[in-house]
Parts: sequence; C-alpha cells; structure tokens
Amino acid sequence: MDLSDFIVMVVDDTETNIDVLVDTLGDQYDIRVAMDGKAALEDIEDEKPDLILLDIMMPGMDGYQVCEALKSNPETRGIPVIFLTAMNEEQDEARGLELGAVDYVTKPFSPDLVKARVKNQIELKRYRDHLEELVKERTRELLLTQEVTIESMGTLAEYRDPETGGHIKRTKNYVKALAQHLRNNPKFESLLNDEAIDALYKSAPLHDIGKVGVRDYILLKPGKLTDEEFEEMKKHTIYGRDAILVNEKKLGVGSFLSVARQIAHTHQEKWDGSGYPQGLKGEDIPLNGRLMAVADVYDALISKRVYKPPFPHGEAVEIIKEGRGTHFDPDMVDSFLEITERFREIALEFADCDEEREMLLKG
Repeated sequence: MDLSDFIVMVVDDTETNIDVLVDTLGDQYDIRVAMDGKAALEDIEDEKPDLILLDIMMPGMDGYQVCEALKSNPETRGIPVIFLTAMNEEQDEARGLELGAVDYVTKPFSPDLVKARVKNQIELKRYRDHLEELVKERTRELLLTQEVTIESMGTLAEYRDPETGGHIKRTKNYVKALAQHLRNNPKFESLLNDEAIDALYKSAPLHDIGKVGVRDYILLKPGKLTDEEFEEMKKHTIYGRDAILVNEKKLGVGSFLSVARQIAHTHQEKWDGSGYPQGLKGEDIPLNGRLMAVADVYDALISKRVYKPPFPHGEAVEIIKEGRGTHFDPDMVDSFLEITERFREIALEFADCDEEREMLLKG
C-alpha cells in the first residue's frame, strides 16, 4: 500500500494553515480538508481518514471536543489524531494526549517536522493494521480448526448408527434456534450472548460422541433394551465426557471443548432429577444440557430408528409439552412451543428419508 493510498484530513479554520499543510503533504497523501469541527465529523462519517491533523482553537467545536467525539465512537476511536496549535503550555499538551491524541505540532509549521510526524504515524498505523489482519486471519483459522475438529469427532458417533445421518445437523440447528429465542427471556439474556450461542451450535455435534464406546449389539439392537443393556447405554454420557476431557485439559480451562463436554455429560439429565448419569435436578443441570435435552428428544421422536417409525411433528411437540417440569426445564419448553415451526423447518431440511418428511408434513 503506497503512501498516496492513505487519507490525511486537515481540520483548521484558517485557509493559510490549510494551504501550507496541503502544499507540504499533498504530493505524498490523499488530502481532505474541513474548516470546522462539525463539518469534519460529518465528512469522517462518510469516509474515514487514516490520520487527522486537528486544530485546537476553532469556532463552534474546538479541537478537544472533536477529538473527544472521535474517541467516544468505536468506529473512529482508532484514527490517530495529531493536534495543530499555537498553544505550547504543558497542560494543554497533556489534555490533548489524555483525550487520545498521538502527537502535537505547534504553529508556525516546520514542513519537514510535519512530514516526519505524519509519516511516523502513518507507518505505525500501517503496521498496526497489518497486525490486526494477521490476528483476524489466525482467528479465522483457529475457529475453522475447532469446527472441523468437532464435526469430525461427531461423525464418529454418526458412523455407528447409519440411520442418524442428519441427526448432528438437525440437533445443532435446533439448539441454536432455541437459544436465540430463549435469550429474549431476561433470565437468560446475559447467559446467551452471540459467543455463547455460537459455542453451543459448534459443540452440539459432540453430544453423543460417547456412543463410540457402546457395544454394537446394544447400540443397534432393533428391540427394547434389557435393564442391563440400558445401564450400559447410559454410560455413553460418561464416555463422552471423558473423551472430551482428555483433550480439554490440553487446551486449558475455558476452551471451546468445555461446552462440548458439558453437553455430552448432561444432556440426558431430567428437570425432576430422574435422569442420568448424575441425577441432577432443576437448575443444577447446566443450561447447555437443558437446551440439548429438548433438541435431542424432539429429534429422536421425529426420526426413524431401527426400533420405531418416525413420530408426526405434532405428536413430538405434545410429548415435549407433557414433559414440562418433569423431563424438561419449563423455560426451555415454553420457548420451544413458540418456535415449533422453526424446528419443523430444520427437521425437513435435514431429514434422512421420505418417511420422516411425510410425517413432519402430516403432523
């Protein structure tokens, strides 16, 4: 990026000063001019400069007020400001620096000094922008790595049961839709910000990862499980927790795998304490697990399995409604009941077979 690609705005109410600065800098930078603070802020709103040379003593808004306005706006606070002033008292300089200015140039101007100060700040900005882009690119790579890792691990469980090909896609979208709606409830607003919902969406595919540890004759049994077999099936929540925990420890506390571990471990808990593996009750069940419970049960009901046909959408909704306050958190169910059509849309989009689609459209 050449210096001529950088925009330098000169804000001064004296034409002579503007002419000097344009002559000094115009052969190197794209110069924009404003003759008062209000006009400068309006111009900056339309097109943001890379650096601002700002006079202090101006009618209307003085330079301090303009600088304060710039630094209070997230979109403009990063623009470097160099004050132009005939004032040279230390307290005046200190005030400007406290407001966020990066430098001072006193009048009358020394062209070489102005060029040097401007060039230094432009080079610093160019370097900073480059670092920010590198950080953004690295962040994109890390997020993509996380998503690919989760999807790959989730697919392991999916391979164990060929009839659940769309289960991962459906459940992660159910959870996202439910969480987005639930945050309209003031009780959950602070817990379900964009970052938290994104983590839920990306982690949901690992909720059944522990099924890789369940023996085939149990996992794929076409009939009802015996008590002993069901006790073994329950262990998938433990297997999932342990498998994720091993890798979570390597990444440290608070990593993206923390949400995945919590979902895998607690999505079979029930509001009344009758679930497994810990028998947690009420709000002792993590929010992530309570959300996943609704999504997982709805999908199990509307999906075809070796041991049952798919249920109609309406019947699945009624079963979840009946589980309010026993199986499910009442707040989760209330939110679910307001967006059941969104659940149906997701189920149709990622349905595994025509029979499931027919039942979704029927009920």
